[in-house]
Amino acid sequence: MLPASVVKPQADQFSENYSEYLEGVYDSVDRIVLNVYNSLLQTAGGFRYWWRQMYGSDEDLDKTHVMRYAGRFSRRVHGYAEANGIPVIHCERGVRKHELAEEHVPEDPAFTGVFLIMASRYTAPVWDVWRNEEGKGLHLSRKFSYVKQYWFHIIDAEWGHITIRLSPHPPFGAQIYLNGHEYVARQAEKAGIEFDKEGNCFSNISDAAGLAQIADALYSPSAIGRLRQVCERWIYSTCLCFALGLAEQEETGFQYQYSVYQLEYSRNLLFHSGAQMEQIFDSVIERLRTELDVKALKTIFGRKKRPSRRKGKKTPRLEVAVERPTYDLTVFKLHFDALTVKIYTKGERILRIEVIAHNVKRLPVRRSLHSFSEVVSYLKDILFRFLDVMHGIDAAFVSDEFLDTLPHPSQVGKTRVGGLNLDIPRIRAVIEAVIALAPTPQGFTASDLARTVRTILGDDDYSTRQASYDLKKLRGKQMVRKIGNSRRYEPTQDGLPRISALLILREKVIKPVLAGAGKIKRGPKPKLQTRIEMLYQSLLFSMRDLLLELGFAI
Repeated sequence: MLPASVVKPQADQFSENYSEYLEGVYDSVDRIVLNVYNSLLQTAGGFRYWWRQMYGSDEDLDKTHVMRYAGRFSRRVHGYAEANGIPVIHCERGVRKHELAEEHVPEDPAFTGVFLIMASRYTAPVWDVWRNEEGKGLHLSRKFSYVKQYWFHIIDAEWGHITIRLSPHPPFGAQIYLNGHEYVARQAEKAGIEFDKEGNCFSNISDAAGLAQIADALYSPSAIGRLRQVCERWIYSTCLCFALGLAEQEETGFQYQYSVYQLEYSRNLLFHSGAQMEQIFDSVIERLRTELDVKALKTIFGRKKRPSRRKGKKTPRLEVAVERPTYDLTVFKLHFDALTVKIYTKGERILRIEVIAHNVKRLPVRRSLHSFSEVVSYLKDILFRFLDVMHGIDAAFVSDEFLDTLPHPSQVGKTRVGGLNLDIPRIRAVIEAVIALAPTPQGFTASDLARTVRTILGDDDYSTRQASYDLKKLRGKQMVRKIGNSRRYEPTQDGLPRISALLILREKVIKPVLAGAGKIKRGPKPKLQTRIEMLYQSLLFSMRDLLLELGFAI
């Protein structure tokens, strides 16, 4: 039985535009990585207090006694694994642990528990303890070091394959890796929904709407309780117990807290035909790669400024990239510091649009587990801004009536304003600026528009007052509207496609075709041509013949 409070996925214009080709749409939280820590043991005073609770005093608090935890942990893990027939694999650096673990997943569908343990060196917080020569003057310093840690691969009844990485050194930091698609698959089976699972996606779904409802429940406020339950079901009794027994945990009041470290949120479009999906995907990518720039990246990701480079860190990534990891797979990516948007095909008939937060700490949201829904909402907003931009670029259109009336004056309230003349560079810059500002959260102001136009034109004379008047012109043509009673603006539902079409027609079609119609000569075709170059060449030949037929001198 599905929860009554769960609603169908929010519609977007891009998906609606291709709805006739779609079997269904579902959203899902994919990869979830939680940081696990004990807040008391993060400070020197807290660690010293915990040690006293554990041993009665801190007389034996030294490097030797702290390091003993790692040795005891290793002995207990190997003894437990040998007694239960669980393989322990010591991995070298660079090994893809999750892929290796897939080879050991039990075939029994009813299996639950630990099925594999891996050990490898990884960074973790540790306590460095030293005393002076007389054994006095205790000094504690917390630092990050490469130490041997343990990956526990577990099959959970609700979440499927989960992984817990735990450091055997105090303060016993850990990370928990979960997969939202695994959770949805198990819940769909319980609900009686039939499907085929291709890797990390669903196809041939008997009830696409029902599956979407289950996926939606994963990022509702109630999901926080489910996340906490799966964490506490395994972290204390299965992993931490090798360092601290259950009695020691209870005696010292040891409790973990959780925060979101990484998160992936995706929209999955299930097409009726794989061939149709490939054709649509290729055409969308061809247009996106030429239209998006760094300015568009900032508005899609909701940032006004470029991310700054922190001392000792790599330069943040700001780029549009097309990657081909295999011969039959193309991945289109937008990188913006700790965020990435991807669009790629998954399986035979699934097109996935995905937002990845590589480090939630770098985002303007709270990252505690209680704020999980807030983090998901932040990524969801980015996803929908990207889909709006995709729709605006992909489904650009201009009606005949709109073109005819574009230069004519219009009325905004009681004010009569002029029309739009695309031959004026300022008006073209205004339209380009509106496209760049369109995905901005909560809209944009006249001063934002003026600043963007000045950047495009390289002219400091364009004022906010001129921007306000040009916005009135766009409002008169129903291309831009005010947001409520504020002084902020946003494109109308049909405004962004029309604005995009105006620039595409003039800058990408009419201007290059007319410029090259008199220069092109028939001859052997170049060996390497993109699809756009071939279409341009065909259009130029046709335009040249048409102009000759009409009697124009070329």
